[in-house]
Amino acid sequence: MNFVIDANIIISALLSTEGKTFDLIFNDKLRLFAPKFLLEEIKKHKAEILKKSGLEDNQLSIVIELVSSKIDFVPKQDFKVFIGEAKRVSPDPNDAEYFALALKLNCSIWSNDKKLKNQDEVKVYSTGDLLKII
Repeated sequence: MNFVIDANIIISALLSTEGKTFDLIFNDKLRLFAPKFLLEEIKKHKAEILKKSGLEDNQLSIVIELVSSKIDFVPKQDFKVFIGEAKRVSPDPNDAEYFALALKLNCSIWSNDKKLKNQDEVKVYSTGDLLKII
């Protein structure tokens, strides 16, 4: 099953490397994609992640690398033709790139942001939803 994974899922996994979200990322039934900018989002929140996770800087770097190895990062250029439609569909303009990539790949989004479900074009699964079907 293919999913576009959003930043809140990755951050959740980084905060709790022994949690269900972290385990799902490594589930062989899932193939995960993300806009390449997601890596920059992680860097923006690095200090907060370090503080909340209790990980040391070098440990966090290793975990980020490990999690990133399970995600196919897609440059914006590869899905930019879908940005206009994604801006129309996405309930949050900040999430348009996730929707654009999902539209390009014809797949769902994995996000715990409930407002993203307030549209009918792209199926959005929460971690709880995925745990029920995997």
